[in-house]
Amino acid sequence: MKIQKSFNNQVEGAVYVVPTPIGNLEDITFRALKILKSAAVIAAEDTRNTRKLLSHFEISTPLVSYHEHNKENREKELLDRIENGELVAVVSDAGMPAISDPGYELIQAAIKADQSVIVLPGANAALCALVGSGLPSAEFHFYGFLPRKKKDKATELERLNSLQATLLFYESPYRLKDTLKVMHEQLGNRQIVVARELTKKFEEYARGTVEELLLWAEEKELKGEFCLVVEGTSEVSIVENELWWSHLSITDHVTHYIDEEGLSSKDAIKRAAVDRNMAKRDVYQAFHVDNN
Repeated sequence: MKIQKSFNNQVEGAVYVVPTPIGNLEDITFRALKILKSAAVIAAEDTRNTRKLLSHFEISTPLVSYHEHNKENREKELLDRIENGELVAVVSDAGMPAISDPGYELIQAAIKADQSVIVLPGANAALCALVGSGLPSAEFHFYGFLPRKKKDKATELERLNSLQATLLFYESPYRLKDTLKVMHEQLGNRQIVVARELTKKFEEYARGTVEELLLWAEEKELKGEFCLVVEGTSEVSIVENELWWSHLSITDHVTHYIDEEGLSSKDAIKRAAVDRNMAKRDVYQAFHVDNN
């Protein structure tokens, strides 16, 4: 067990996780500017984007790249600087680092090395979208970006189908329509809010059912960055979802998906395992081995 006292005397050597604006530069905090100015180096997802931010606020702190493709090699260099007493600020292109952006691995490595990790509060698109959606915010589940492939996307949404918490997703404008179609197939015609370009000039909230938002997306030229806020399932829906297969054996459950929905035995086993909250290998055993 380890205890970190972030502000016990002067911290020498630390990772500062610094959120940056998701659109409106006025959303940056005074403290974030102070850290960006005083850090020995800023580890940035894209140095070109971060340089524009620093230039706007007349900050000349050196930048190094820290992104998906170089993070393993860069971590040792940054940890060495921290262990030598330097302050390293980590930023993403916009919003909170480590939330669907680089940063998690560096934070984890610093903690393992017994170095301080200090997180500043700041902008986050998913939370802005949740609050602005008008959907319940007492309990929510943040997922981030769904898989690109339709089959994988459907599997993940089916897994999330029984959650009563409000669901939060990020999505690209190029995949939004396809994602809405799969959501309709897997989650039904729930209430959904699509938030676009949050804090920017063209900020927009589209509120309605999944069917209504599908029509909206078909008629609109989709641009910008999107957050999707989807209502959770109701208790009634949970009971209905559980009841339809409760009288079936595992073999009949898998066979239903093969015969009625045309799935392969592999995909049918995966679906039945999700329904029953079982390991796929156990459903496979019951269907292919125990049944013979």
